[in-house]
Amino acid sequence: MEPLVIAPTMMAAHAVPTIALSALLAVAMLTAAALKGWQGWLSLKSRELDLRAGPARHDTFEPDVGPATAARIELADLKERIRKLEAIASGVDL
Repeated sequence: MEPLVIAPTMMAAHAVPTIALSALLAVAMLTAAALKGWQGWLSLKSRELDLRAGPARHDTFEPDVGPATAARIELADLKERIRKLEAIASGVDL
């Protein structure tokens, strides 16, 4: 009587879905761990920004600046830049 030999194709047919499912589960676990780490890192950076700014960041009063005021400030800034460029072009040290 000869021993029973299992053909490699019979074992492979059962092993392939098991290996594929295990690999998919491993990828899902790694993705979940990476996502949890990313959220923790973002939380840490948010806390660092809050601590760096301090309580004055939330308590300061900032007046409501309308578009006309912002336009005047931008225009003044552009005039200052033009004045500096003209001084550089004429060779005058500021």
